[in-house]
Amino acid sequence: MMHGSTDMWNNDNAIYDDGEWITWTEINSHLAQLEFEARFPNLNVDLVPIFQDLLAVAQDYHDLTGSHLQVYGDLGELYGAITHGIKLHRNYAQGSDGKLGNHFVEVKTITPFKSNDTITLNLKRNFSKVLIVKIDADFEVQSRLIDRKSLPKMKGDTLRLNWADLVSESDNSITRKTP
Repeated sequence: MMHGSTDMWNNDNAIYDDGEWITWTEINSHLAQLEFEARFPNLNVDLVPIFQDLLAVAQDYHDLTGSHLQVYGDLGELYGAITHGIKLHRNYAQGSDGKLGNHFVEVKTITPFKSNDTITLNLKRNFSKVLIVKIDADFEVQSRLIDRKSLPKMKGDTLRLNWADLVSESDNSITRKTP
């Protein structure tokens, strides 16, 4: 809450409530947070700044060097934890990347430098849902959560999926915070 003299704040740029001035910026920020939480009911709010900072570092590094840091898999998993409430397994756990309720979830990330929007799933892994996270060339992030049973039936242990062909039980997106 903003504290200050009454000549600094007035009815044009703030409201007076409960003995103090509250700016429209603070109100709008709070409303944005509530809207964000409504879009992402399983939101792990503590991870949001970490995710945004890591995404910003990846973009800044790419803008500066033209190269990519090897952080996109971690970004995809963090995104799943933030937007879907996936409880991530420890690093290098076998079988899946995390749990969502009673479901084991495989997280696959489409990186901004990929020439196509295709991922390859190892069907030998133990998962009942797959979260596909796409980080595009503008570092905008979105995801699609898909039940394993709705994946195309096929022979063999690998399945290639294209982003454009996927229908999700939930589509989500977060954009990079602007400096």
